[in-house]
Formats: sequence, C-alpha cells, structure tokens
Amino acid sequence: QVQLVESGGGLVQAGGSLRLSCAASGRTISSFAMGWFRQAPGKERQFVAAISWSGGTTYYADSVKGRVTISRDNAKNTVYLQMNSLKPGDTAVYYCAASFLNTAQAMAVMTLNALDAWGQGTLVTVSS
Repeated sequence: QVQLVESGGGLVQAGGSLRLSCAASGRTISSFAMGWFRQAPGKERQFVAAISWSGGTTYYADSVKGRVTISRDNAKNTVYLQMNSLKPGDTAVYYCAASFLNTAQAMAVMTLNALDAWGQGTLVTVSS
C-alpha cells in the first residue's frame, strides 16, 4: 500500500506561485497514475490535474489549465504541482491521490473513493 504526504502549501498573494510536493512511501509510484485534487471550504473535492504512470500524459481541469503543471520523479517517488498566477479562487486544501495502472484522463472522472490512496492534504491560501 502506498502512503502519500503533501507539502508546500502556504499563504501567497494573488499572482504568486507555489510548488506542492507529494512524497510517496510504502511502494513505488511508478505503476500509479498520480493526481491532485482540491477542496475549498463548503465545497466538494474536485479534480485539478493528473499524470500517467509513465509521465507521458497529463490532464488538467479547465479552471487551472495554463497556470498549473503536474510532474513526477519516479526515482524520488514524488509528484509535484507547480501553480502560477494564483487567484483567490484557488484557495483550498490540495490533496494528492494515486490510481494503480490508470490513465491521467481517467483520474479526472473517477469516483473519489475509487482512487487507491490519498494524502492528508496541504492548505493553499491565496490573498487578494
């Protein structure tokens, strides 16, 4: 079983950037599609970005496309989310998730409880 721990969240002004990290342990993530989701206060958790197990394919929510880049380093067992041009609407707890032998696009539409592992989340607050 894979365990995920997110880091890198914090307070940033609108227009700023943050890089989130998701460190995995327990097993290698090289066979997992990896994704980022976020949950704003009072709202449902929603898909942000995903990357295939090989890193060759990425998929993004329309709301973040062009401002966010997901990447992975399988040698470090870590996934990253680079977020630029942040907006107050990006304020949320950001969660990392894993899905065994899946595609990036499939992670965008999967039922949340069908994903194989979740991290505990890291809070991103964007001030105006």
